Amino acid sequence: MTFDYKKEYKEFYLPKKQPQIVDIPEMKFIAVRGTGDPNEEGGAYKTAIGLLYGIAFTIKMSKMGSRKIQGYFDYVVPPLEGFWKQEGVEGIDYRRKADFQWISVIRLPEFVEKADVQWAVEEAERKKKQDFSKVEFLTIQEGLCVQCMHIGPFDNEPATIALMDQYVQEQGYEKDFSEGRMHHEIYLSDVRKAAPERWRTVIRQPVREK
Repeated sequence: MTFDYKKEYKEFYLPKKQPQIVDIPEMKFIAVRGTGDPNEEGGAYKTAIGLLYGIAFTIKMSKMGSRKIQGYFDYVVPPLEGFWKQEGVEGIDYRRKADFQWISVIRLPEFVEKADVQWAVEEAERKKKQDFSKVEFLTIQEGLCVQCMHIGPFDNEPATIALMDQYVQEQGYEKDFSEGRMHHEIYLSDVRKAAPERWRTVIRQPVREK
């Protein structure tokens, strides 16, 4: 059976519509870093998404070629995710999209190592005649966070975040944005096909006990 991270780790990918506190373990990702408005046509963010999926599927389909990754098991490529921040802002300000600093990521299975990502970059460049050098191997341990399922357009996220902020205070926690601890989103819907009012996005932010 093909391993699906969304189904096997529902506590991370399918949270309820009410906020909850979670402890996120270390995970491996492929990542592309950039700045600017993610909605810009032909911009860096949309280019990054193409690069990530190119490498993600090169690794997934390595089983069909000469690269035999130790411990490989068949899996569904996990959803696109993003870490977001802006200078001088705790969390993010949706009115200042041009100021975004982001890390766009896709989770890797545990068996994938840095050398496998380096191979995938070289393999994708060879096959697609395209520069994939911006794709990097990244390990992140988020730790204690508050998360919630947001339903609807991205610009409506502040209402969901307000509920999360209230929950954090009620539970005796506080937000903990710091170096390496950023606003995090997991995109579960295909925005090209689903209506905006039905988009599902996991929103996650770092917290600590007061």
